[in-house]
Amino acid sequence: MKSYKRYTVTSALPYANGPLHIGHIAGAYLPADIYVRYLRMNKKDVIYVCGSDEHGAAITLRAKKEGTTPKAIIDKYHTINKKAFADFGISFDIYHRTSDPLHHKTAQDFFTKLNKKGAFTVKNSKQFFDEENQQFLADRYITGTCPKCGYESAYGDQCEKCGSALSPTELINPKSTLSGKTPVLKETSHWYLPMQNHEKWLKEWINTGTLNTKQLHDPKTWRSQVIGQCNSWIDSGLHERAMTRDLSWGVKVPLENAEGKVLYVWLDAPIGYISATKALLPDRWEDYWKKEDTKLVHFIGKDNIVFHAIIFPIILKEYGDYILPENVPANEFLNLENDKLSTSRNWAVWLHEYLEDFPDKQDVLRYTLTSIAPETKDSEFTWKDFQSKNNNELLAIFGNFVNRTAVLIKKYYDKKIPPLHSPDKNDQAVLDAIYSVRDTISDLIEHYHFRDAQKKAMQLARIGNKYLTETEPWKSFESDPIKTQTILHICAQITANLSIIMEPFIPFTAKKLKKLLNLPENLSWDKINPNLLPEGHEIKKPFFLFSRIEDEEINKQIEKLQATKKENILEKQNVEPEKSQIQYDDFTKMDIRSATILEAEKVPKTKKLLKLKLDTGIDKRTVVSGIAEYFSPEEIIGKQVLVLANLAPRKLRGIKSQGMILMANDANGKLVFVTPEDQTNNGSIIS
Repeated sequence: MKSYKRYTVTSALPYANGPLHIGHIAGAYLPADIYVRYLRMNKKDVIYVCGSDEHGAAITLRAKKEGTTPKAIIDKYHTINKKAFADFGISFDIYHRTSDPLHHKTAQDFFTKLNKKGAFTVKNSKQFFDEENQQFLADRYITGTCPKCGYESAYGDQCEKCGSALSPTELINPKSTLSGKTPVLKETSHWYLPMQNHEKWLKEWINTGTLNTKQLHDPKTWRSQVIGQCNSWIDSGLHERAMTRDLSWGVKVPLENAEGKVLYVWLDAPIGYISATKALLPDRWEDYWKKEDTKLVHFIGKDNIVFHAIIFPIILKEYGDYILPENVPANEFLNLENDKLSTSRNWAVWLHEYLEDFPDKQDVLRYTLTSIAPETKDSEFTWKDFQSKNNNELLAIFGNFVNRTAVLIKKYYDKKIPPLHSPDKNDQAVLDAIYSVRDTISDLIEHYHFRDAQKKAMQLARIGNKYLTETEPWKSFESDPIKTQTILHICAQITANLSIIMEPFIPFTAKKLKKLLNLPENLSWDKINPNLLPEGHEIKKPFFLFSRIEDEEINKQIEKLQATKKENILEKQNVEPEKSQIQYDDFTKMDIRSATILEAEKVPKTKKLLKLKLDTGIDKRTVVSGIAEYFSPEEIIGKQVLVLANLAPRKLRGIKSQGMILMANDANGKLVFVTPEDQTNNGSIIS
């Protein structure tokens, strides 16, 4: 494997148009954090850069929705997300902003040099234009049906269901998100990146790792879905893609003849990694982007593959002097309780809300998300599984082993590590497991298999728990004190090594465990060994690493999601909001009773009105009802209905109407009768 002197690790810049949810975390941030923590523990020169993506149509759309400015939106969500990342333990070296002047200058310099080199072509084209709002529509201002999979809410640049990159004119039945109307095509000019000119070298680089005879990466370490999606794009034929947009919000195109134009967000945003590095290391940033002994790794979700594995590499190569990514570990999607995570439908577990509800359980979510990481296929988060991961694994296995070990050492040896005597075959196998687990975890993390790496790390806790249970030192303390000392010495060593091995995955717990064991906080990976705690080393008073999560806490979260689902159903059905409250006495004044329709006929010269004759049980009366568009007179004669009998009479088209038929709207907006479930006597009062 190629040796690298330094590492540049990035996670996709999240849009600053809303809060983060667990799908974002599982996709691009938690795996990168595990990787970076591991590298730091191995004393590698590594920087982890990220920041808010604060340009593009998504920002302006949110601003319009909330009736505010793009600047107010990005300031709000940059602050929320930066704090949520920090509270969750995502250990960026810098969390930058693409609204920063340094970024604008960096992105404009890129565009200027590429333009001077002839990397772009300028051409006129027809672009969708919203006549009502009198503006050209950027890709995200247009939705329609995806031509690839039929998804009806695809954006003009990408289908979020199948992951296909699109152009607005490919959409079926396109609509403007501003007016909801069908836009028209109007001529404009833009700078295009002719991606088709780069197919040959991209194909070679992606599939063999080779470029200009240099081996830049090992394709065997790339995930199959990344290579597959890239090959699908290239084999279908790459097309030119506009690198500018007609918008007022974004990085201005630095040319005199480009008034009202900004850089395309997917030209602008990846350059944000570079500008963030400049802000972090103004004098040494080039080392992390231009030296061949630097390893560049982009952590992303699968919807960003094309931008990081095709478009951004083209831009870097065209500019010159920049290294290309050594890997682009893209995760599939995370679902939530049998449904796709959706920001627009509020179907999500929002990170900042989770941290409010579970302020001391960052590691429980980190552990759960890593255990179900969608590395090769979509996976699902459920609250019951989250509870089980905490109670049945972290608490019952890891926490239980640590606590039993610490309690026994306190009880028998006054918190001091007992000596190790001659270990037998079983004892030695347990000690040797420390090395084998360490080496396996290293290999798995270095090949981006974080789910399996955490599973292997947890295996060491299982080994320790099993060893302690089977050897039963509390039984041998009196009869065989030497054996008891050896058992608890070995258990203490496993516990100490767990504080290092588990740190990339659950760093908050690892820190607490080091405190319990009276160990330094910053123990490097090479400190993992069976002699980490010397004989006589004194530990602290035992305390619990984890607490049980009760059903009540989980049910509260499930009920929150169920309420969201109900709201979505009501919104889809266009249900009217609840009217103002009435008193019980107001309700008792209403005389609602069953009645049968005896006669029905259309009211002349009207489209909606039917004249009905009802048997109310107390009399036979006339009621005029606006249901003619939904029912013919013939089909409702003999139907039993509910009528508000004591409604004050009023004349409709000259006919005296003495009451009101109770109706409802179904999910499609059609009127339906409210009727008794079982046939009843006319005049039966509803109460």
